[in-house]
Amino acid sequence: MTDIKILTEADLRSLVKLDLDAVDCVEQAFAALATGNVVMPPILSMAIAPFNGEVDVKTAFVPGIDSFAIKISPGFFDNPKIGLPSTSGLMVLFSAKTGMLEALLLDNGYLTDVRTAAAGAVAARHLSRADASTACILGAGCQGKLQLKALCLIRPITSATIWARDPEKARAAASEMTQELGIEVTAATDLAGAVAKADVIVTTTPASQPILQAGWLKPGQHVTAMGSDQDHKNELDPACFGKADLYVADRLSQTRSLGELRSAIAAGIVAPDAEFAELAMIVAGHALGRLSDTAITIADLTGTGIQDTAIATFASMRALAAGAGTDFSN
Repeated sequence: MTDIKILTEADLRSLVKLDLDAVDCVEQAFAALATGNVVMPPILSMAIAPFNGEVDVKTAFVPGIDSFAIKISPGFFDNPKIGLPSTSGLMVLFSAKTGMLEALLLDNGYLTDVRTAAAGAVAARHLSRADASTACILGAGCQGKLQLKALCLIRPITSATIWARDPEKARAAASEMTQELGIEVTAATDLAGAVAKADVIVTTTPASQPILQAGWLKPGQHVTAMGSDQDHKNELDPACFGKADLYVADRLSQTRSLGELRSAIAAGIVAPDAEFAELAMIVAGHALGRLSDTAITIADLTGTGIQDTAIATFASMRALAAGAGTDFSN
Protein backbone atom coordinates (compact mmCIF):
# COMPACT_ATOMS: atom_id res chain seq x y z
CA MET A 1 0.00 0.00 0.00
CA THR A 2 1.29 3.46 -0.87
CA ASP A 3 -0.17 6.84 0.00
CA ILE A 4 -0.83 9.21 -2.87
CA LYS A 5 -1.33 12.91 -2.23
CA ILE A 6 -4.04 14.56 -4.31
CA LEU A 7 -3.76 18.32 -4.61
CA THR A 8 -6.48 20.34 -6.31
CA GLU A 9 -6.05 23.62 -8.14
CA ALA A 10 -7.42 25.42 -5.07
CA ASP A 11 -4.86 23.67 -2.87
CA LEU A 12 -2.03 24.59 -5.19
CA ARG A 13 -3.10 28.21 -5.59
CA SER A 14 -3.00 28.59 -1.80
CA LEU A 15 0.40 26.88 -1.51
CA VAL A 16 2.33 28.29 -4.47
CA LYS A 17 2.37 31.95 -5.45
CA LEU A 18 4.27 33.79 -8.15
CA ASP A 19 6.84 35.26 -5.78
CA LEU A 20 10.60 35.35 -5.34
CA ASP A 21 10.56 31.86 -3.84
CA ALA A 22 9.04 30.52 -7.06
CA VAL A 23 11.51 32.49 -9.18
CA ASP A 24 14.43 31.18 -7.14
CA CYS A 25 13.07 27.62 -7.42
CA VAL A 26 13.07 27.84 -11.21
CA GLU A 27 16.46 29.57 -11.25
CA GLN A 28 17.94 26.74 -9.20
CA ALA A 29 16.48 24.28 -11.69
CA PHE A 30 18.28 26.03 -14.54
CA ALA A 31 21.50 25.96 -12.53
CA ALA A 32 21.08 22.20 -12.09
CA LEU A 33 20.55 21.82 -15.83
CA ALA A 34 23.99 23.33 -16.41
CA THR A 35 25.66 20.43 -14.57
CA GLY A 36 24.97 18.05 -17.42
CA ASN A 37 23.61 15.40 -15.06
CA VAL A 38 19.93 16.13 -15.63
CA VAL A 39 17.99 13.65 -17.77
CA MET A 40 15.49 15.63 -19.83
CA PRO A 41 14.00 13.94 -22.90
CA PRO A 42 12.62 15.92 -25.85
CA ILE A 43 9.12 17.31 -25.53
CA LEU A 44 6.36 14.99 -26.69
CA SER A 45 4.19 17.36 -28.66
CA MET A 46 0.98 16.67 -30.52
CA ALA A 47 -0.92 19.20 -32.59
CA ILE A 48 -4.71 18.96 -32.88
CA ALA A 49 -5.10 21.34 -35.78
CA PRO A 50 -8.88 21.05 -36.43
CA PHE A 51 -9.52 22.59 -33.02
CA ASN A 52 -6.52 24.95 -32.86
CA GLY A 53 -5.12 22.80 -30.10
CA GLU A 54 -1.96 21.11 -28.93
CA VAL A 55 -0.81 18.84 -26.12
CA ASP A 56 2.73 18.84 -24.69
CA VAL A 57 4.23 16.27 -22.32
CA LYS A 58 7.39 17.26 -20.44
CA THR A 59 9.53 15.64 -17.77
CA ALA A 60 12.99 15.62 -16.25
CA PHE A 61 14.99 13.67 -13.66
CA VAL A 62 17.26 15.86 -11.55
CA PRO A 63 19.90 14.11 -9.40
CA GLY A 64 19.50 15.30 -5.84
CA ILE A 65 15.72 15.76 -6.12
CA ASP A 66 13.85 12.78 -4.70
CA SER A 67 10.92 13.03 -7.13
CA PHE A 68 10.31 13.69 -10.81
CA ALA A 69 7.24 15.09 -12.51
CA ILE A 70 5.52 14.27 -15.76
CA LYS A 71 3.45 17.21 -16.94
CA ILE A 72 0.58 16.97 -19.44
CA SER A 73 -0.32 20.37 -20.82
CA PRO A 74 -3.11 20.94 -23.37
CA GLY A 75 -3.50 24.29 -25.07
CA PHE A 76 -6.67 24.92 -27.08
CA PHE A 77 -6.57 28.52 -28.20
CA ASP A 78 -10.15 28.90 -29.42
CA ASN A 79 -11.49 27.97 -25.97
CA PRO A 80 -12.02 31.57 -24.79
CA LYS A 81 -14.65 31.91 -27.52
CA ILE A 82 -16.77 29.33 -25.67
CA GLY A 83 -15.96 30.53 -22.19
CA LEU A 84 -13.16 28.08 -21.40
CA PRO A 85 -9.51 28.77 -20.55
CA SER A 86 -7.03 28.16 -23.35
CA THR A 87 -4.73 26.06 -21.17
CA SER A 88 -5.28 23.27 -18.65
CA GLY A 89 -3.51 20.09 -17.57
CA LEU A 90 -1.99 18.32 -14.60
CA MET A 91 1.30 17.08 -13.17
CA VAL A 92 2.06 13.60 -11.85
CA LEU A 93 4.82 13.22 -9.27
CA PHE A 94 6.78 9.96 -8.90
CA SER A 95 9.53 8.82 -6.55
CA ALA A 96 12.88 9.03 -8.30
CA LYS A 97 14.08 6.11 -6.14
CA THR A 98 11.25 3.60 -6.64
CA GLY A 99 9.09 4.99 -9.46
CA MET A 100 6.04 4.81 -7.22
CA LEU A 101 3.32 7.39 -7.70
CA GLU A 102 3.54 10.04 -4.96
CA ALA A 103 1.13 12.79 -5.91
CA LEU A 104 -1.43 14.00 -8.42
CA LEU A 105 -1.26 17.75 -8.89
CA LEU A 106 -4.57 18.70 -10.47
CA ASP A 107 -3.42 22.24 -11.12
CA ASN A 108 -5.40 22.82 -14.32
CA GLY A 109 -2.33 24.53 -15.77
CA TYR A 110 -1.72 26.83 -12.78
CA LEU A 111 1.74 25.50 -11.91
CA THR A 112 2.74 25.72 -15.57
CA ASP A 113 1.64 29.35 -15.59
CA VAL A 114 3.71 30.08 -12.48
CA ARG A 115 6.86 28.30 -13.60
CA THR A 116 6.64 29.88 -17.07
CA ALA A 117 6.36 33.37 -15.59
CA ALA A 118 9.17 32.56 -13.16
CA ALA A 119 11.38 31.51 -16.07
CA GLY A 120 10.70 34.88 -17.68
CA ALA A 121 11.86 36.55 -14.49
CA VAL A 122 15.02 34.41 -14.45
CA ALA A 123 15.80 35.42 -18.03
CA ALA A 124 15.21 39.10 -17.27
CA ARG A 125 17.28 38.89 -14.09
CA HIS A 126 20.31 37.75 -16.08
CA LEU A 127 19.78 39.50 -19.42
CA SER A 128 17.97 42.80 -18.94
CA ARG A 129 19.56 45.99 -17.64
CA ALA A 130 19.53 46.23 -13.86
CA ASP A 131 17.83 49.64 -14.11
CA ALA A 132 15.11 48.51 -16.54
CA SER A 133 11.98 50.44 -15.54
CA THR A 134 9.57 50.18 -18.49
CA ALA A 135 7.97 47.10 -20.03
CA CYS A 136 5.87 46.22 -23.03
CA ILE A 137 3.84 43.00 -22.90
CA LEU A 138 2.50 41.53 -26.13
CA GLY A 139 -0.54 39.48 -25.14
CA ALA A 140 -3.30 40.27 -22.64
CA GLY A 141 -4.01 36.75 -21.43
CA CYS A 142 -3.07 35.08 -18.16
CA GLN A 143 0.58 34.60 -19.10
CA GLY A 144 0.98 38.17 -20.28
CA LYS A 145 -0.20 39.46 -16.92
CA LEU A 146 1.94 36.96 -15.01
CA GLN A 147 5.03 37.91 -16.99
CA LEU A 148 4.54 41.53 -15.97
CA LYS A 149 4.07 40.52 -12.32
CA ALA A 150 7.21 38.38 -12.47
CA LEU A 151 9.19 41.17 -14.07
CA CYS A 152 8.18 43.54 -11.29
CA LEU A 153 9.66 41.12 -8.76
CA ILE A 154 13.17 41.45 -10.13
CA ARG A 155 13.35 44.85 -11.83
CA PRO A 156 12.27 48.37 -10.74
CA ILE A 157 9.39 48.58 -13.23
CA THR A 158 7.46 51.85 -12.89
CA SER A 159 5.31 51.72 -16.03
CA ALA A 160 4.18 49.22 -18.64
CA THR A 161 2.05 48.84 -21.73
CA ILE A 162 0.01 45.83 -22.79
CA TRP A 163 -0.89 45.12 -26.40
CA ALA A 164 -3.39 42.60 -27.75
CA ARG A 165 -5.15 42.04 -31.03
CA ASP A 166 -8.37 42.71 -29.10
CA PRO A 167 -7.99 46.28 -27.74
CA GLU A 168 -10.70 45.71 -25.13
CA LYS A 169 -8.75 42.80 -23.63
CA ALA A 170 -5.64 44.96 -23.52
CA ARG A 171 -7.53 47.73 -21.71
CA ALA A 172 -9.01 45.27 -19.20
CA ALA A 173 -5.61 43.69 -18.52
CA ALA A 174 -3.97 47.09 -18.14
CA SER A 175 -6.61 48.22 -15.65
CA GLU A 176 -6.25 45.01 -13.64
CA MET A 177 -2.45 45.27 -13.52
CA THR A 178 -2.54 48.96 -12.57
CA GLN A 179 -4.65 48.10 -9.54
CA GLU A 180 -2.70 44.99 -8.58
CA LEU A 181 0.85 46.27 -9.07
CA GLY A 182 0.37 49.93 -8.18
CA ILE A 183 2.18 51.14 -11.30
CA GLU A 184 0.96 52.85 -14.45
CA VAL A 185 -0.10 50.22 -16.97
CA THR A 186 -1.77 51.32 -20.20
CA ALA A 187 -3.14 49.59 -23.26
CA ALA A 188 -0.93 50.07 -26.31
CA THR A 189 -2.59 51.22 -29.50
CA ASP A 190 0.67 52.06 -31.28
CA LEU A 191 2.65 48.84 -30.85
CA ALA A 192 5.79 50.08 -32.58
CA GLY A 193 5.89 53.13 -30.32
CA ALA A 194 5.24 51.07 -27.20
CA VAL A 195 8.03 48.66 -28.05
CA ALA A 196 10.47 51.48 -28.79
CA LYS A 197 9.91 53.02 -25.34
CA ALA A 198 10.29 49.76 -23.37
CA ASP A 199 13.38 48.47 -21.61
CA VAL A 200 11.94 44.94 -21.54
CA ILE A 201 9.60 43.41 -24.13
CA VAL A 202 7.83 40.11 -23.48
CA THR A 203 5.86 38.26 -26.15
CA THR A 204 3.22 35.86 -24.82
CA THR A 205 0.97 34.95 -27.74
CA PRO A 206 0.27 31.87 -29.89
CA ALA A 207 1.03 33.89 -33.05
CA SER A 208 2.03 32.05 -36.20
CA GLN A 209 3.25 35.23 -37.94
CA PRO A 210 5.68 37.79 -36.47
CA ILE A 211 4.15 40.48 -34.28
CA LEU A 212 7.43 42.04 -33.06
CA GLN A 213 9.37 43.71 -35.86
CA ALA A 214 13.16 44.09 -35.87
CA GLY A 215 12.96 47.73 -36.89
CA TRP A 216 11.27 48.60 -33.62
CA LEU A 217 14.13 47.42 -31.40
CA LYS A 218 16.50 49.90 -29.77
CA PRO A 219 19.91 49.56 -28.04
CA GLY A 220 19.68 48.45 -24.42
CA GLN A 221 16.49 46.46 -24.74
CA HIS A 222 15.83 42.90 -23.66
CA VAL A 223 13.25 40.66 -25.35
CA THR A 224 11.79 37.51 -23.82
CA ALA A 225 9.85 35.46 -26.36
CA MET A 226 7.87 32.66 -24.76
CA GLY A 227 4.88 32.06 -27.01
CA SER A 228 6.57 29.91 -29.65
CA ASP A 229 6.61 26.31 -28.46
CA GLN A 230 5.34 24.58 -31.60
CA ASP A 231 6.86 24.36 -35.07
CA HIS A 232 4.14 26.57 -36.59
CA LYS A 233 4.45 29.43 -34.12
CA ASN A 234 6.46 32.62 -34.60
CA GLU A 235 6.27 35.90 -32.66
CA LEU A 236 9.57 37.59 -33.62
CA ASP A 237 10.52 38.92 -37.01
CA PRO A 238 13.52 36.69 -37.89
CA ALA A 239 15.49 39.87 -38.63
CA CYS A 240 15.51 40.47 -34.85
CA PHE A 241 18.33 37.92 -34.73
CA GLY A 242 20.42 40.15 -36.95
CA LYS A 243 19.97 43.08 -34.56
CA ALA A 244 20.55 41.16 -31.34
CA ASP A 245 23.94 41.21 -29.62
CA LEU A 246 23.07 38.10 -27.62
CA TYR A 247 20.59 35.28 -28.17
CA VAL A 248 19.93 32.83 -25.34
CA ALA A 249 17.88 29.62 -25.53
CA ASP A 250 16.30 27.79 -22.65
CA ARG A 251 17.14 24.56 -24.49
CA LEU A 252 18.91 24.91 -27.83
CA SER A 253 17.69 21.58 -29.16
CA GLN A 254 14.12 22.80 -28.55
CA THR A 255 14.43 26.33 -29.89
CA ARG A 256 15.95 25.03 -33.13
CA SER A 257 12.78 23.06 -33.81
CA LEU A 258 10.04 24.82 -31.81
CA GLY A 259 11.16 28.29 -30.78
CA GLU A 260 11.94 31.58 -32.45
CA LEU A 261 15.31 30.22 -33.53
CA ARG A 262 13.49 27.82 -35.85
CA SER A 263 12.05 30.72 -37.84
CA ALA A 264 15.42 32.49 -38.02
CA ILE A 265 17.01 29.30 -39.35
CA ALA A 266 14.20 28.87 -41.89
CA ALA A 267 14.71 32.47 -43.04
CA GLY A 268 18.42 31.83 -43.60
CA ILE A 269 19.46 34.41 -40.99
CA VAL A 270 20.97 31.84 -38.64
CA ALA A 271 22.88 28.70 -39.60
CA PRO A 272 21.15 25.44 -38.60
CA ASP A 273 24.20 24.36 -36.59
CA ALA A 274 24.95 27.74 -34.98
CA GLU A 275 25.83 27.46 -31.31
CA PHE A 276 24.40 29.74 -28.65
CA ALA A 277 24.50 29.90 -24.88
CA GLU A 278 21.65 28.33 -22.96
CA LEU A 279 20.07 30.14 -20.04
CA ALA A 280 21.26 27.42 -17.69
CA MET A 281 24.90 28.14 -18.54
CA ILE A 282 24.43 31.85 -17.86
CA VAL A 283 22.61 31.22 -14.57
CA ALA A 284 25.42 28.89 -13.46
CA GLY A 285 28.11 31.40 -14.44
CA HIS A 286 29.53 29.21 -17.21
CA ALA A 287 28.62 31.70 -19.97
CA LEU A 288 28.31 35.47 -20.15
CA GLY A 289 24.99 37.27 -20.18
CA ARG A 290 24.44 40.95 -20.96
CA LEU A 291 27.79 42.62 -21.66
CA SER A 292 26.74 46.27 -21.85
CA ASP A 293 23.85 48.64 -21.23
CA THR A 294 23.48 49.18 -24.97
CA ALA A 295 23.27 45.52 -25.98
CA ILE A 296 20.06 44.04 -27.39
CA THR A 297 19.37 40.63 -25.86
CA ILE A 298 16.83 37.94 -26.74
CA ALA A 299 15.72 35.02 -24.59
CA ASP A 300 13.84 32.24 -26.40
CA LEU A 301 11.81 30.24 -23.87
CA THR A 302 10.04 27.10 -25.05
CA GLY A 303 9.55 25.56 -21.58
CA THR A 304 11.58 22.71 -20.12
CA GLY A 305 10.75 19.58 -18.17
CA ILE A 306 13.16 20.55 -15.42
CA GLN A 307 10.95 23.54 -14.63
CA ASP A 308 8.01 21.18 -14.15
CA THR A 309 9.90 18.79 -11.88
CA ALA A 310 11.16 21.76 -9.88
CA ILE A 311 7.80 23.48 -9.38
CA ALA A 312 5.93 20.20 -8.75
CA THR A 313 8.44 19.15 -6.10
CA PHE A 314 8.29 22.64 -4.61
CA ALA A 315 4.49 22.42 -4.41
CA SER A 316 4.61 18.92 -2.90
CA MET A 317 7.02 20.04 -0.18
CA ARG A 318 4.80 23.03 0.60
CA ALA A 319 1.78 20.69 0.83
CA LEU A 320 3.62 18.32 3.17
CA ALA A 321 4.62 21.19 5.46
CA ALA A 322 1.09 22.59 5.51
CA GLY A 323 -0.70 19.26 5.80
CA ALA A 324 -2.65 20.19 2.67
CA GLY A 325 -4.34 17.96 0.13
CA THR A 326 -6.13 14.64 0.31
CA ASP A 327 -4.37 11.34 1.01
CA PHE A 328 -5.43 8.35 -1.08
CA SER A 329 -4.22 4.85 -0.21
CA ASN A 330 -3.59 2.64 -3.20
